[in-house]
Amino acid sequence: MFAYVGCRTTRERNATGKGISLYAIDHGKWTLDQLLENLVNPSFQCIDETGRFLYSIHGDFSEISAFEIDPRNGHLTYLNTARTGGKNPVHLSIDKNNRWIYVANLATGTVSVIPRHEDGSVEDYCFLCPMPGREEGAISHPHQVLQDPSREYLLVSCQGRKAGYGQIDVLKINHDGTLTRTDIVRSREIAEPRHIAFAGPEHCCYGVNEKDYTVTAYHFDAAAGKLAPFQVVPTLPDTYTEDGWASGIVAGKDGRYLYVSNRKADSVSVFAVHEKTGRLAFKQWIPAGGQQPRFITITPDGTQLVVANELSASIRLYDISPMDGTLEFSGTQIQTDNPVCVTFYNGKTK
Repeated sequence: MFAYVGCRTTRERNATGKGISLYAIDHGKWTLDQLLENLVNPSFQCIDETGRFLYSIHGDFSEISAFEIDPRNGHLTYLNTARTGGKNPVHLSIDKNNRWIYVANLATGTVSVIPRHEDGSVEDYCFLCPMPGREEGAISHPHQVLQDPSREYLLVSCQGRKAGYGQIDVLKINHDGTLTRTDIVRSREIAEPRHIAFAGPEHCCYGVNEKDYTVTAYHFDAAAGKLAPFQVVPTLPDTYTEDGWASGIVAGKDGRYLYVSNRKADSVSVFAVHEKTGRLAFKQWIPAGGQQPRFITITPDGTQLVVANELSASIRLYDISPMDGTLEFSGTQIQTDNPVCVTFYNGKTK
């Protein structure tokens, strides 16, 4: 098993990261095996459908880069870089036909479509889907381009900030390099949607809201491409009286539990998902063991939660209880500069 760790690298981010770090994982021990330097803010990553290529966006800038994966040792070889058509790309995903890469350009309010070739290389964007704001010329700020389980729709979490709307846009994937909007669901005024995860019953998904640190539960109609909210819950307990920003959200492997990271509060919250109604129930609140847990994910075997603490230069692993989904620190902590994304690879094609 291998893990690719993306990071922040620029002085503007007060960062000390150097590039993409490849860790070989053997019986729970992480060993740094490759460091691909001279990459600017490789801050979010994904692997293509064949498992042969990795793609990374360059946060705060306007590019996406392609890398070939050596299946023997996970080592990366740089292929090329292309333009996203926007500024500060923050999230990406690849369509099920392995032809198009979707990128959320946070600062300039667009979702771009990047053509991908069989040799793994990428072209400059071919389509831009704008996220309009409150008045002409204003924008909303997309933070994620999540595909639904059918992979026929993109759910795009947008933040309003100064002149936009906090909302979830649903975009139909046309598989020809274009996108068509099918729904818009506005959030509470100061919620600022950030990321979404599917969990629980087949028709349910859950969006984490950054600024009011809540989670909104939605029903998703995959036939019509429509979202309907039905519950909002806080990510922090009522005994917590300080400020907090919610950040990442992931579902456990069986979909029965949700995990949310809280920046400022530097913690992780655990929710149980009702198997029939999809309603959430708060179960646990545990320290993240570091500062600014911007990113979380689940290990491929579903047994551990991975927490990337950006400002304290550490990745910590938490064991997930198979009985009730609660977390316990495993004792494993990896020191690595400014981690903001962890992507696993098992050394084989998908």
